[in-house]
Parts: sequence; C-alpha cells; structure tokens
Amino acid sequence: MKNQKQMYSNSRSFIDLFRKTALIFFLIWYSQPESFAQSTTFPKIGACAGYKDGEILANAGFSFIEENVQSFLVPTKSEEEFDQILEASKSSPLPIQAFIIFLPGSLKSVGPNAVHEEIVDFAEVVFRRAQKAGGKLVVFGSSGSRSVPDGFSKEEATAQMIALGKLLGPIAAKYDITVVLESLNTKECNFINSLSEAGEIVKAVNHPNYRLLADIYHMKMEGEGPESILNYGHLLKHVHVAEKEGRAVPGTHGEDLSLYYQALQLSGYEGSVSLESRWENMENQAAKAIETIKKQW
Repeated sequence: MKNQKQMYSNSRSFIDLFRKTALIFFLIWYSQPESFAQSTTFPKIGACAGYKDGEILANAGFSFIEENVQSFLVPTKSEEEFDQILEASKSSPLPIQAFIIFLPGSLKSVGPNAVHEEIVDFAEVVFRRAQKAGGKLVVFGSSGSRSVPDGFSKEEATAQMIALGKLLGPIAAKYDITVVLESLNTKECNFINSLSEAGEIVKAVNHPNYRLLADIYHMKMEGEGPESILNYGHLLKHVHVAEKEGRAVPGTHGEDLSLYYQALQLSGYEGSVSLESRWENMENQAAKAIETIKKQW
C-alpha cells in the first residue's frame, strides 16, 4: 500500500511538471509571429504614484494614477480634510483609477485578533471616497493586516480571508468599486504568496466585486511562472508590473516579461496595467517604461 501511494504521488508530480512545461512551451510558440494572429490591443498603463506626478506621467504617455488609500483617501480623517485633498488633485491631468495600501497593520484580517467588523466600517469609508474620487479599484495587499501570527493555522487564516472577502464584496458593489486581491512575496508577507493561492480565495469568495490582481514582480520573486495567469486569468481585474531586480521600472535592467504579457493576452485580459516600481528618476524613466512594455507586449 505504501509503495502504491508513493507511485501515485510520483505520478501526480510528473503530471503537474509535464503540464507546466507544456504551458511554457505553448507560450513560447504563441509568442512567434507566425503562430497565429494575436491581439494587438494595448492596455491602459498607469503608475502607483501621487497625483502631483500626473503631469510628468501624462507627458510620457501614461493614462492614470494609482494613488494611496492612507494618504489620499485618509479614511481615519474628516470628510473636510479628504475634500481638500480631492480638490487639490483636480490639478492633475490624469484621472485616479485605483488605490493601493488598503488596510493598516492595526486592522487584522486574520489571526486571533482579527477585527472584521472594524474592517467593514473602515472599508465603507474607503470605498465611498474612492468612488467620489472617480476610482474603480482598491488593491488588497496589506501585508501587515494579513500576516499570519506564529502558531496560527494557515487553514484557519484562509477561512478568515474568505469570510472577509464575502463581507467586502457587497460593500464594494454598492460604490461600484472592485477589490483586487494581490499575492505578495515571502519577504513581505507569510500568507497568500502566489497568484494561485490568491485565485483560490477569490474563487471561494465568488463575488464580482472581489477579484484578482496579478503582480508580476511578486510572481517572479516567488518563481511563479505565467501558467498561473492562464489558470486564473478569468478572475483577473488588474495587473502590477516591475522588474525583479530591485523592483525596478521596466526598461531599467532589460528584463523580459513578455511571456507574462502573452499569458495575459491569451487569457483574454482586457484590464489595465500599473507600474508598482521604484523610480530612480521619473522624468527620465517614464517614457522608456511605456516603450519597453509596448515592445514586450
């Protein structure tokens, strides 16, 4: 019986490896111009930045800004303070389409000190103000909120995340906002470290306003290939991109991300792409970043 179980395990491992290898070869074949006519639709490109950077980014060809929940929507501050920020942002030539840094570390999503009721109240303010600012997406990375405490079951943490997602989806829908769950690499968080893990949670939540984000930088940091995009592409609503080395702006070190982009196209992705990158000099790098993505797309 033990030998049979071992044979079964080996067989499953071989099948999984074969499947992944076949997907990679298919992507390589797909990337060749003669394979078949692929979509030439180029996505809207934005950047995780402040609205004050709007003029530089607009001149380089960017389409939108991805702002910060904590510093722009200021959910713990008064409506008057938020309105002042919102009014000032109207000087930017680019719209604000999305928001990062959703939950502070003090609001725990998982673990024995999880505070889902407080998160729901917080999210109500965030989503309402995001809509008021013209935004459509709120990114759920929030490593401090969702890190699993030592000794706490990952299975229980997963159940908590699913339960929280089921609470957040309907609130987001009320304000025409979509929450997008982002996987984070293990250097930043100890939970939901792959697109496939995040995808399974999104599937379990099963709400149209709670979807998936593919962060290619985090995927590369974890050695996760483009096959995960093919498996979960139907759930994707947003994409983040940066080079693996130093989380650099595309075009800095010449990293080729084309297989990930081609997987997005093959999965029928029609959403936007944001640079969540470390800028050395935005004015000098912005146009090259757009050019690099276009060449590799």
